[in-house]
Amino acid sequence: MPEIAFYHHTNSTLEQTLPVLLEKSLARGWRVVIQAASEARLRRLDQYLWSYRPESFLPHGTKADASPQTQPIYLTCEADNPNGADVRFFVEGAHIAPVLESDAAPRERAVLLFSGEDEAELAGARAQWKELRDAGHTLVYQQQDENGRWIVKAREPKA
Repeated sequence: MPEIAFYHHTNSTLEQTLPVLLEKSLARGWRVVIQAASEARLRRLDQYLWSYRPESFLPHGTKADASPQTQPIYLTCEADNPNGADVRFFVEGAHIAPVLESDAAPRERAVLLFSGEDEAELAGARAQWKELRDAGHTLVYQQQDENGRWIVKAREPKA
């Protein structure tokens, strides 16, 4: 069963946070799925990952691209996992529990990224934490400090 991490960004945006986490995942040799709740968000992420830095890009694809199983990063709104992802990032309040109960579950880690500035995302993250905790999953909650570093604030089950 994968560890589930909640990343509460308070001093940066998803667009600033996600590429860093994706680069770290690829450096580990992990395949990645990013699951959004809407096609509009997925399209924006698709464009952004090609141009987020002038000197670099993050190789990725969607179901519209050929050979999704070969993509190091696969973007979706569905509970699919054609590239056999090790880590799955959930954005825009995408729901974790149904994916963990399916063949689309990541092997190593599931990560929910949510903004402290968006009350709906914050409430959704709290509801998902409770749901997953009550189901017996291993959870870790990390929040950004004033310098943008990630600090572990809570773990379930408690040690």
